[in-house]
This record gives sequence, C-alpha cells and structure tokens, in this order.
Amino acid sequence: MPAGFTKTDVERLANLARLALTDQETTLFARQLDSILQYADQICRLDTSGVAATAQVLDRQPADRPDEVRPSLAETEALANAPDPAVAEGLFKVPRVLGG
Repeated sequence: MPAGFTKTDVERLANLARLALTDQETTLFARQLDSILQYADQICRLDTSGVAATAQVLDRQPADRPDEVRPSLAETEALANAPDPAVAEGLFKVPRVLGG
C-alpha cells in the first residue's frame, strides 16, 4: 500500500472529477482519504482463515408476493402518456444523455 494519500493525489483526483477545491478542502480530503486507506490496510491484515466464506450476510427473505404473469398496459396505452412517443417502433423517445 502507498506511503500515504497526499495533497497532490487529491488535486489529481479533483482535476479528473472536474472539482474545484480550496486549499483547506484539499488538505482535509488528503487527511481523510489517508485515514480511510490506513483503516482498509488494517482490515486487509486481519486473519480470516477461520471464518467461513459468505456470499450473503442476511437470511434470504421470501418475496412479498408470488411472481406471476399478469396482464398489464397495452403498448398503445403506455405510449399514450409519453411526451414524444415513437409509436411505430413501440418506443419512448427521451433526450440524449450520452454522446450528445
């Protein structure tokens, strides 16, 4: 594990995330992130050889209701409420989010 989380590391991450941080915030975040990484390193060093592996920590809860096929809205009814439906394609038109 690296020797510590520095102000330079925080500045680099802030630049990648397009965040404008003050010098005080940079110092604070460097200290906090370094503390988190030290704790994670401490956790990694724990001897878990006697602990059984688990995939789920909670008991499985039954579903609220059985999963069954039921009738739903017809496609035309669902599209009727859309602001700009593509009825022929059976799709909702939405504003472009990626690559626009």
